[in-house]
Order: sequence, then structure tokens, then C-alpha cells
Amino acid sequence: MEIGFRTRRLERIFSAEREIRRAYGDVMAGVIRRRITLLIRADSLTEVSTLPPERRHSLSGRRQGQYAIDLAHPYRLIFEPNHDPIPRREDGGVDTDLVTAITIIEVVDYH
Repeated sequence: MEIGFRTRRLERIFSAEREIRRAYGDVMAGVIRRRITLLIRADSLTEVSTLPPERRHSLSGRRQGQYAIDLAHPYRLIFEPNHDPIPRREDGGVDTDLVTAITIIEVVDYH
């Protein structure tokens, strides 16, 4: 899957081991790296498990249209499909089989 970043700062942090460790600490940096590797290797969003440890899930409310995967509790990696238009199923939901590019928005504890 193709991965982009919402900000240059976030892209810089995620592109260097030293930066990601400085920003998130050693444990979180390791988990983030594993999740990024998983996302890169996936051909589409459907291939990212909805079961733990990744637990891909769609968000609602003010985060409608975004997805999260679990990191070290309680943190989540937040992203959205990077398609224009976003591929939809007949029922209006996102067709995750066709989502092949995402934009990472942030790492956050939104609880």
C-alpha cells in the first residue's frame, strides 16, 4: 500500500529511526514500525486485520472517514484513504478492497 503523511513534520519523524524514537519512545517506536511495515506490505486496506494486535477499525463522529489501528494502549495510528474519490460500495461504505493508498494523520490517544 502507498503511504503518505498529512504533514512534513510527521513524514520526517516516521522516516528516521532516531526521530521516531525521540518522538514516541523506544517501545512505541517499535510498535509503530511494525504497523507501518504491515501497511506497506498490504495490497489493500482489506488485508489489514480487524483483529488484535492491529485491530483496524473505522472511526465515527468528528473522525468520520478515518481509520485507526492499535499501537501500545491507549494509542492509535490514525489514517484515511488517499483516493479521489474514495472508493465506495453500493451501500455507501468504503470499499476497503480498493483502498491502496492512505494518508497517516497522527498518533494519538483519542479516548
